[in-house]
Amino acid sequence: MNFTIIIATTIEKSKQYLLNLVPNHKKIFKINTFTGQNKKMQNFFAHETAVIDDGCHIGNGTKIWHFSHIMNGCTIGENCNLGQNVVVSPDVVLGKNVKVQNNVSIYTGVICEDDVFLGPSMVFTNVINPRSSVNRKNEYQKTLVKKGATIGANSTIICGITIGQFAFIGAGAVVTKDIKPYALVVGNPAKQTGWMSEFGHKLKFDKDGIGICPESKGKYLLKNDEVIKL
Repeated sequence: MNFTIIIATTIEKSKQYLLNLVPNHKKIFKINTFTGQNKKMQNFFAHETAVIDDGCHIGNGTKIWHFSHIMNGCTIGENCNLGQNVVVSPDVVLGKNVKVQNNVSIYTGVICEDDVFLGPSMVFTNVINPRSSVNRKNEYQKTLVKKGATIGANSTIICGITIGQFAFIGAGAVVTKDIKPYALVVGNPAKQTGWMSEFGHKLKFDKDGIGICPESKGKYLLKNDEVIKL
């Protein structure tokens, strides 16, 4: 069957065109956009160009923006914000207040706890040794991003690792191993260059191992190459 590509002026026209084009194959189209009254029925906001599959769970107050795709079986917590062109794959879990910037794909195997920040165009992976000709869907590895962590723009996270709570991944870093809580890492491969407060400031420690966040005035203790908040 030959298909004619038509640039429609609205999404509704595009949907109607597709259905008219193949009237005997309507069941192959699953178009989930939230417009008009449907938006008001939801406890979250989804732009009309977003695609929301059946079987996903989206928390109250979450916002999903242009051209994003939320796939079946994923869980998104309350008050999250997903920017343009974001893909959330099946079985992904996002906690509360997760911020996902534009052009981020979150693949099966990724878990982000509450208050995680995913910078623009950062990259997750879920297979260590991908080959186009080899099916590795049963080999997806788990990547855990713990509460409050920041992953900077254009950074890459190799799968199978844990990023500790309130860790800070600098822009463009390539992370290949576990990252400690509150650690600041940069570069390729990523190396630790310091420690960060929960408000995102680099900590300076005195002779007693005490560091104070300049913004929140919160205190932190550095001991045995680990940081804890006091």
